[in-house]
Amino acid sequence: MSNSKLGFNATWSMAVGGMVGGGIFSTLGVVVGIAGAWAWLSFAAAGLIAFAAGYSYVKLTAYYGEGGGAFSFLRKINADGFAGSLAWVLIIGYVLTNAVYAFTFGQYLGYVMGLGPWFARVAGIAIVALFIGLNLRGVGETGGVEMILVWFKLVVLVGLAGWGLTQWDPSMLSQSVPDAGIGAALFGAASVFMAYEGFQLLTYNYKDIDNPQKTLPRALLSAIAVVIVVYVIVALGTVMLIGADQVVQHKEVALAIAGQKAFGTVGLIIVTIAAAFSTGSAINATLFATARLTSRVAEDGELPAALVHKNAVGIPDRAVILLGTAAAVLAAVGTLTSLVEAASLAFLFTFAVVCGLAFLQQAGLRVITGFGALAGTAASVALIIRLIATDPLALVFLGLLVLIAIFGRPVLLRHVKIKNRRS
Repeated sequence: MSNSKLGFNATWSMAVGGMVGGGIFSTLGVVVGIAGAWAWLSFAAAGLIAFAAGYSYVKLTAYYGEGGGAFSFLRKINADGFAGSLAWVLIIGYVLTNAVYAFTFGQYLGYVMGLGPWFARVAGIAIVALFIGLNLRGVGETGGVEMILVWFKLVVLVGLAGWGLTQWDPSMLSQSVPDAGIGAALFGAASVFMAYEGFQLLTYNYKDIDNPQKTLPRALLSAIAVVIVVYVIVALGTVMLIGADQVVQHKEVALAIAGQKAFGTVGLIIVTIAAAFSTGSAINATLFATARLTSRVAEDGELPAALVHKNAVGIPDRAVILLGTAAAVLAAVGTLTSLVEAASLAFLFTFAVVCGLAFLQQAGLRVITGFGALAGTAASVALIIRLIATDPLALVFLGLLVLIAIFGRPVLLRHVKIKNRRS
């Protein structure tokens, strides 16, 4: 790995890649199924919350003079217990996100190869296993090739959506799907919020960014703005191309269906390649960053000390294996909608907390940080209401994980420390 610092272009590309890396490929069918013709508004609303969260992150980073994300920010105000619990919630969110990416990778690959659902599940497990191996060998970091991949993904997505927009037909946005009404846009925004979470990974690379006080805000906030526009265009253009009913019916591979409709087999292959690169690179980057976050949290005594362990090349190997295995299992047994919504709830809660902290610390304009805290909280409540109505088992599962993070964490840590002392 080069010791050179990340300039604006590289930082911007990593932020865009972290968000587009699998997000839109995974979530379009989910949000259309919830919001119908207002899916584009769902992406816009979620993007505004993400922008407020990104603004809060960069202002808190400047306020404290260092990166590290929500865990580090809360430690600065001596909220150690809450910081540890939130770190657990955040790590759960990352595991769920990687499960979504692995699931999506398998679905796109299985569709283009014409194989059954069993292949998609096996492929999802295999791609996670591949990146576990790469990370353990110390080659998990992304390099300059990220910029090329990001522009490739953007060209494919905008080109496909642009072709759909040339067929301008607003009736396709609600074709054969119930009229959910504009109010459903909030539920849609909450449900697919994970499509924006990837920018947060940049805060863990703060020390690797050239002139971070200037570069990080410009790169991160402009990246979020660009991604909002791309998602809205894709939500309009793709749905106009194949119709809302086809997007919902084939939600796991909706963009592949659109590519095939627009450009035949060539379009199908190009979109599948873009989806494979997007989800693969997203798994790689998320696993890499989350393992280091897990190791850092463990070093601070908020996770079992065993997760601090590093292999011969300095990689937190046990964290990589644990996180990767958990994501692979969820990808093998979960459904797209449940995984997406559970991950979105974890990040909505985390980002609402960060915005609230920025508001209390007067880091940045309070009108923006306050909006992020209130909107993030409202979206979290909306998503909980939706899960109660549509997927109570997923809510119960996620709720148990959160309860463990909040109440079970101190018990577990005391047990681990006692065992460590005895040994």
